[in-house]
Amino acid sequence: MAIRYRQNAEDGDALIAEINTTPLVDVMLVLLIIFLITIPVVNSSVVVDLPREPNQARESRPDNVIVTVDATGATYWFDTRLPTQQDLAELLARVAQMRPQPELHIRGDARGSYEHVGRVVFAAQQAGIARVGFVTEPPEGR
Repeated sequence: MAIRYRQNAEDGDALIAEINTTPLVDVMLVLLIIFLITIPVVNSSVVVDLPREPNQARESRPDNVIVTVDATGATYWFDTRLPTQQDLAELLARVAQMRPQPELHIRGDARGSYEHVGRVVFAAQQAGIARVGFVTEPPEGR
């Protein structure tokens, strides 16, 4: 904060007080950059080999639901392994009741059987999930 006094002594009661906003703007820009860098890293931690397909980039929203199917057919709700298909159906039914309904993003391992991914899609359909998307990686040549 800075206070400047006028040079003229006749205007004794006229003070000018200004707030210096430069440090505030600097801190906000640094925080913005930190959040932009760290948000994609926090997306998911279950390691799968995603299929390589051309896709259009979409922003990931925090309310999106991520279901991962690994090469052995194990299903994960975000990072938590689900022991049965019934557990997945119950969680999807709860998500289907939310308003607005979040999107379901399926991360299927390219080495795995499509049957396991198909079961997740079928469970989402049975639960009434309106928006289902598949997470892929861009091809090597891009």
